[in-house]
Amino acid sequence: MAETKQNKEGGAPVRVALFVTCSVDLIRPSVGFAAVKLLEDAGCQVSVPAAQTCCGQPAYNGGDRGNARAIAEQVIAAFAGFDYVVAPSGSCAAMIQVHYPQLLDSEAARELASRTYELMQFLVDVRGMGRVAAQLDASVAYHDSCSGLRELGIKEQPRTLLASVDGLSQSDYQGSETCCGFGGLFCVKYPDIANKMAADRTQAIEASGADMLLGGDLGCLCHLAGKLSRDGSTVQVRHVAEVLAGMTDAPALCQGEAEK
Repeated sequence: MAETKQNKEGGAPVRVALFVTCSVDLIRPSVGFAAVKLLEDAGCQVSVPAAQTCCGQPAYNGGDRGNARAIAEQVIAAFAGFDYVVAPSGSCAAMIQVHYPQLLDSEAARELASRTYELMQFLVDVRGMGRVAAQLDASVAYHDSCSGLRELGIKEQPRTLLASVDGLSQSDYQGSETCCGFGGLFCVKYPDIANKMAADRTQAIEASGADMLLGGDLGCLCHLAGKLSRDGSTVQVRHVAEVLAGMTDAPALCQGEAEK
């Protein structure tokens, strides 16, 4: 999955389809716009297929293989014909890369998996991006979400790009690779355990002295942002794409919720 595909003959840009994800669409559209900017900066021609749906991960994780397969088939059809499919989410990208071939055992699923990447993975490993033209005076900690880290091997890619942001310093917190407790349906089925896992992470984030928490999965970020907000923390939480694209004008996740 790490081979770099060159631009087509004549210098035409690589055709990339953005898999927006449900959470970005419904909760944080600014992440989608940031992803488009970063992809265009990497020399890509970006499309957003209108027919796209959920990746099917909630159904898959809940044991509903029938609906998960039906959703996967819709996704395969919607993203046919593009050079790459890119998602600003490790969990959704891993669902397509890793689990679609297992779920469907079809050539179409394997073919889509072979050209699907998470955003940071694609920018660094495929397009060779090493720098961004962004500026932010802040100290940030990065949370390594489980799917991105363990299924896709995403660790250094976002940190490499963050190192090029003017004015930004990185302060990784202890336990950044430990699950935050979100886990999709896990936090619904086991809320007390999920809350304790989030509390362990937010305490470590506060101890790091970082002004801002970044990550690549909106579900994990919302889970941690909610806990930080309820505890009255001043730490802001954002998707890493927003910082790398220089699009941090919008309020941070859950900002101001503690006062409501």
